[in-house]
Amino acid sequence: MTETFNPSYHRQCGCKEPAFDEEGNPVLDRTGKQKMLRIGVSCPRLKADKKHGSWHLYFELEAGESNSRRRVRRGGFATKKAAERKAAELYREAVKGTDILSDSTVGEDLDAWIERKKRLARTTAHGYEEHIRLYLKPHLGHIKRRDLKLRHVEAMYAAIERENAERLLHHARIVELREARDAAHTAWVRAAGKTEERRSARRAYLDANAALREGSKGKRKITSVNTMHRINATLSSFLTSGIKRGDYTTNWAKMVELPPIKKPRALIWTPERVADWQRTGEKPSPVMVWTPEQTGEFLDFIATDRLAAMWHGFIFRGPRRGEMCALPKTEVGLSGPAQWFRISAQVVEVAYRLYDEAPKQDSVRTVSLDQYTGALWAAYAEARDQEREKWGEENAYVESDRFWVREDGTPLHPDWVSRRFNRLVELSGLPPVRLHDTRHLSAALALLGGAPMKVVQERLGHKSFQITSDTYTTVLPQLLTAEAETTSAVVPRPAQPGLAPTPEKRARGRRSAGSSGTDQATASEGEAGGKAPGVTRDAVTGAPNEGFERAA
Repeated sequence: MTETFNPSYHRQCGCKEPAFDEEGNPVLDRTGKQKMLRIGVSCPRLKADKKHGSWHLYFELEAGESNSRRRVRRGGFATKKAAERKAAELYREAVKGTDILSDSTVGEDLDAWIERKKRLARTTAHGYEEHIRLYLKPHLGHIKRRDLKLRHVEAMYAAIERENAERLLHHARIVELREARDAAHTAWVRAAGKTEERRSARRAYLDANAALREGSKGKRKITSVNTMHRINATLSSFLTSGIKRGDYTTNWAKMVELPPIKKPRALIWTPERVADWQRTGEKPSPVMVWTPEQTGEFLDFIATDRLAAMWHGFIFRGPRRGEMCALPKTEVGLSGPAQWFRISAQVVEVAYRLYDEAPKQDSVRTVSLDQYTGALWAAYAEARDQEREKWGEENAYVESDRFWVREDGTPLHPDWVSRRFNRLVELSGLPPVRLHDTRHLSAALALLGGAPMKVVQERLGHKSFQITSDTYTTVLPQLLTAEAETTSAVVPRPAQPGLAPTPEKRARGRRSAGSSGTDQATASEGEAGGKAPGVTRDAVTGAPNEGFERAA
């Protein structure tokens, strides 16, 4: 950008006057009405009234292709100072490389960007498309590329917050309608006979049910803080790509201040938390983990379930559900002394449709099986072959290369696996955990058993040691108790750990804690029987004793 920045400014208005041709005849439109033309800078009111009209700017950029002129025009400024500031801003953007003459909108650029993203993982692409469709285009799509600023992005998140408040009210209203419907149904059931009272109760129930259906229309989920951060990540990726292409100069998404993400911490189902859950029905955290004793109860409960071997695999080996559902028969070794399975594929679910995808490079791994779990897997494989023969007689068996299948050979859907696990947990009477929480449980059990963190990281398929340490290392009560005991044992104490000092021990402490004008006592003086006047202090608490110990 080497040309001289020499903008010009003028004031003009939108006033109009009747149009006449060269002969002085009125110019008419198609309807027969006289046309009106803008007066522009010639309006006589511009000189008489300084507040009439608005300021406009004009300057030229360096010539474009084929030596074409590139003119920059903007208008609608209340003062000349505002026009001057805008001209300087436009020129700075042009120097940075922004195409300030383009009329392309953010929405058009978003469509072109997602069209270029051909190599994205299917779930990532689906997330990008959802963010663009539900948030970015409705709030930013109409803005021209050259005009996008931080205030527009901040306004989008402010609008999302307002929508959340409205949705919360809608959800609360639906709860009220549902409670009214349930109460009406109860009244109908309790009404006796075919009396008018029963007919009236039935009509009230039908009206309440219809009100619930009508009130539930348009229900939308709350946009969480986590979702807003993901939306911002999508916008940041889009703007980064636009900067590389020269369409944008600033990544406004990186300047937005969003509420911090409160990552849920995995908690153990201690007896106190179980009692509170039984009383209130509420989980103390979205991520909960069983104790080893509770885990044993669940494994005993599902011992006769057809997929008991798979639940053992989830709990002790911690694979993701998409990895387990996609596990091929050829990637499971159960014949040798070392039993294993290799995760080299995964199933992803998008709008309940399944797609086979290769896992991330760090997630491709070989996982060893313990002897008991390996025996369960071998028993399942044998039962699966018997089912194949039974269903094959009726030509109803579905051939598949998957290790885990239904009785008829149909591959398992990840959502079905989650729902089945949740149902088994509910029937067991144990406090609730999610299927994905078994990864936390698997890591915690491994650490309790003394496994190195690096081994746990490789088994779970994490890219870095830090992810495993921060995310899946739920501390079991046994580890906390052991840590407390080992820390306390570092300091030598006269009393046994966990026992309060007896009166006899306190007396011995006083006799051995004679001081010489200070509050401190030495063991050597006590052993030698030395006494000195002064205040003595409790050997355990350090508090002054009752009375004074003086030399005989």
